[in-house]
Amino acid sequence: MQLTVFESARLLAQGTVAEVAAEMQAAAARGGDVLAFDDATGKVVDLDLRGAPAEVAARHQGADTPPRRGRPKLGVKAREVTLLPRHWDWLSGQRGGASAMLRRLVEDAMRADAATPRQRQDAAYSAATALAGDSPGYEEAMRALFAGDAAGMAVHMADWPGDIRDYVLRLLGTAPD
Repeated sequence: MQLTVFESARLLAQGTVAEVAAEMQAAAARGGDVLAFDDATGKVVDLDLRGAPAEVAARHQGADTPPRRGRPKLGVKAREVTLLPRHWDWLSGQRGGASAMLRRLVEDAMRADAATPRQRQDAAYSAATALAGDSPGYEEAMRALFAGDAAGMAVHMADWPGDIRDYVLRLLGTAPD
């Protein structure tokens, strides 16, 4: 999970839980108002910041879960797949067998299936509401967001702090490079 962390209106850190935990702890220790966002959803992530950064990351990633059968280090789960005989025939002739080919097909589909416009819109809305819900132009910017008017949204966000504006536009997929 990729996170973006803000201290008040300033971008503090970006990365995995392990990469941002130390900076979050330092900001919290100095009394800063710290919010972490999941970059995939734009939603606030509540992290337990007790302990060393590695402990924070391990706690968040569920490292304390009991061991499972199978290949627990890989996170493999056995499930049933129902296919037609011609599909099984094709899969069995592929390099690495049926399971390997299914994994490759799923990975390719996941890479090709980036966030939908609706998912990007929802992520931008979630982050904007948490970070700038009381900012000037917020309501107009959200109307423009749901109307699909990214340019109009950017105009209404002009007075927002730059880091917040850039993050919301990045979630929407319209941030200037």
